[in-house]
Formats: sequence, structure tokens, C-alpha cells
Amino acid sequence: MNSELQPALAAIDAIVLGKTREVRLTLACVLARGHLLIEDVPGVGKTTLAHAVARVLGLAFQRIQFTADLLPADILGVSVYDRELRRFDFHPGPVFSQVVLADEVNRATPKAQSALLEAMEEQQVTIEGSTRPLPTPFFVIATQNPSHQVGTYPLPESQLDRFLMRLHLGFPDAAAERALLAGDTRKSLIASVKPVLDAPRLLALQTAAANVHVAPALLDYIQALLAHSRRSPAFAAGLSPRAGLALLAAARAWAFIDGRKAVLPEDVQAVLPGVAGHRLQPAEGSTTDGDALARRLATEVAVP
Repeated sequence: MNSELQPALAAIDAIVLGKTREVRLTLACVLARGHLLIEDVPGVGKTTLAHAVARVLGLAFQRIQFTADLLPADILGVSVYDRELRRFDFHPGPVFSQVVLADEVNRATPKAQSALLEAMEEQQVTIEGSTRPLPTPFFVIATQNPSHQVGTYPLPESQLDRFLMRLHLGFPDAAAERALLAGDTRKSLIASVKPVLDAPRLLALQTAAANVHVAPALLDYIQALLAHSRRSPAFAAGLSPRAGLALLAAARAWAFIDGRKAVLPEDVQAVLPGVAGHRLQPAEGSTTDGDALARRLATEVAVP
């Protein structure tokens, strides 16, 4: 385990109980410079995880509550006329932060959802003809309610593809739930946590993770996964080159957290459901979900 990242993982694990793997995947997503989508029912700790990550990593944090009446200006900001100075002054919106929690992102209209697209892809926003850079590092954690719940707008495939990973937290096991019930509130615990890292050190760790060695045989394995997803009749559409790049970046980050200097096939398999689950669509007539399709893909492609 990487000596610098182990304290950060332990601190987040102490707040989000019983979700060690999901916490590690979240940290891998941060190191890979991606964005994270967490889809699950209300009340399982999605918002708590976002708060804990920002606090432990020492990053500025803003929360945007997505509702049906949310406007793009509520996310990006707006220019307000100053009568004394006789000019318009720009008031930045909550997207101008290092960690942005887009809470219940699929409860807003597509117009409001799309306001995040440029920010997530380009790390900048264009407002009233001016392009404004966002802080670094910049990381979006979006939470999403299941699509069958009332008042949700499904995210289009183009926006889903902006997220490097999608995770499901699920309910805690009995031991974790008992500790949760018997302990302090998560809000008070987050307030008492000391930052383990800061923005400059996190940027250095992101650079180091991106430089983890990848052998040609490992690239062959990733290409075989992409090719199989495109030609197998089990999938309506295969994985794109962007998905391949996301898989490679996430696998590098997973290996870096383990303290290794090279990526193994097991690293690719560990992050594959999170990276591919929201990008894979089942063939017509199938009810298999994306995570199951990703696991199937891993079993059908031989490891070199």
C-alpha cells in the first residue's frame, strides 16, 4: 500500500463504514483525474462519502442540490451590475471549487445537467462569451437516484461518458450498520477529521499515478476487452476509445494505491465494473445491467 495514501484511505474508511472497496475506487478515480457518479437509493452515505473525500484530501468543497427548477446560472454563476462602479461583476457559482458534489443530479432538467459538461470535460466554463478556468485539482462527485423513482430525468449517454466511474454503495453489512447506529453522527466525525493531504501534494500524486508503467501485453489485454465488447452479441454497443483510456488511467491509479510501479491484469479487472458498467448497454431484449455486463466481459476475455 502506498504510504502517503494509506492514512487517507483509513480516515475515509472511519467515516464511511463497511465500504473499503468503494472508498478505494473513489480515491483511484481522483488519482486518475476523473469524475465519479454514485447511483443508489437515498440514505446509504453518498453525500457523506463526498464530504469525507474533500475533507481528508484538504480540498475546497461545494455542494449543488439539483432540483427541477435549477438553472445553469445557479451552477456556473452570473454577472451582476454594480451601480457605483457602473460595470458588471461576475459572481462565480458553486462549480468554482476543487470538489463539487452534484447531489441528485438526475432530478434537474437536461438543460441544467448539461451545464456541467464543459466543466467536467475541459476544466473550464464559458459564460457570457468569456472562458473561465476552474480550480485545480477539479473533481465532480455526482449522486443519482434510481431511474424508477419519482421526478428523475435519465442522464444521456454523452453525459454518462463524462464520468470515469460509476459506483453503487449499497446497504452496509450488519457489523458496519451496528457501529454506525452506536457511534457519533457522520457530520460530527467529518468536522473533526484533519486533512491528510493538500492540493499541491494531490497534484503530485496524480502525476505519479499517471506515470505507472504499462507493458505492451497489458495494452493488448485492454484492446482485447474493447474489441470483444464491440463484436459480442451480448452488448448493444461496445466500449469507445475514451472508455479504453479511462480503463487504463483507473488501472494505473489502482496499482499506484497498491504501491506498485507497473499495472497488472488484476488491476484492470478490479476497476472494470466501475469504468465500463455505465458505458455498456445490453443487447435488445436483455435485462442484464451494466455492472453484470462488465463482469461478463472480464470472464470472456482471456488474461495474457
